[in-house]
Amino acid sequence: METHISTTPFGRRPVTLGMISSQVAAKAMPADLTVHKWHVFQNIKEARGALGATDRALAILDALLSFHPDTVLYGDSELIVWPSNEQLIGRANGMPPSTLRRHLAVLVECGLIIRRDSPNGKRYARKGQGGEIEQAYGFDISPILARAAEIKELAEVVRVEKRAYRIVKERLTICRRDIVKMIDAGIEEGVPANWGRVQQTYQAIVGKIPRTAPGRVLEAIAAELEDLWAEVREALESFVKTKNMSANESHIERHIQSSKPDSKSESERGTGDKDEASGSAAETDNVRSLPKRELPLGIVLDACPNMLWLLKG
Repeated sequence: METHISTTPFGRRPVTLGMISSQVAAKAMPADLTVHKWHVFQNIKEARGALGATDRALAILDALLSFHPDTVLYGDSELIVWPSNEQLIGRANGMPPSTLRRHLAVLVECGLIIRRDSPNGKRYARKGQGGEIEQAYGFDISPILARAAEIKELAEVVRVEKRAYRIVKERLTICRRDIVKMIDAGIEEGVPANWGRVQQTYQAIVGKIPRTAPGRVLEAIAAELEDLWAEVREALESFVKTKNMSANESHIERHIQSSKPDSKSESERGTGDKDEASGSAAETDNVRSLPKRELPLGIVLDACPNMLWLLKG
């Protein structure tokens, strides 16, 4: 006798078109479809915003996947797990029962699991004579397998957006740093520009940066900052080029003035002769300025004993 598969939740929980859509997708998936459950779970974590899942819901989904014995999910296999609330709470880091029920409903609304409730709402599996499971009541995780390709595409889009957001944030940080330091350099070096207006423009642009904003908003602000950066950079570069040209012209003039080695040598020789002449004249003047005195003969002979032979002669 064929067992009827439950398609509606137990108790007062209503059935929605979203639940029916998840059941249709799970029923239509190919039997040969296979996927690594933890790879899909990683993509679900990346795309949780697009899927509408919460962090607590993902913690419960992680616990539900851990109750499935196989790492690979097959399209032709039984993909229903039936843990109790106590078991789920134990593997979901001990969240309260009310929180558990609320986020299980989130997973159902996101189309990541399907409720396969028993007639009395309990979760269990009935085995046949050979020990094989004939009927299981609990949570069907087949939508994860059926939507694996879709979830992977959503995760890739999210990764690209995150990468672009990180890049535009880096652009903003570098632009802001460059502009502030270039303005300070322009003021300190006396670069001719209306730095007051530039600072006001910078503050007006920076004031539009929100704490949290989508990437397209930051892209527009980054474009404005880059335009201001180019303006400030152009002012500094023009001033540097003008200053370098003036320095080069001054250097060329000095080089032309000092490019006559002959005249320079003659002037150096002339200066040297004058220095030598002035030195000799100074020495002569010093000798002439010595006091003239008459010394006794005994002092002279004591100072020059070799002069005695002249006296004898």
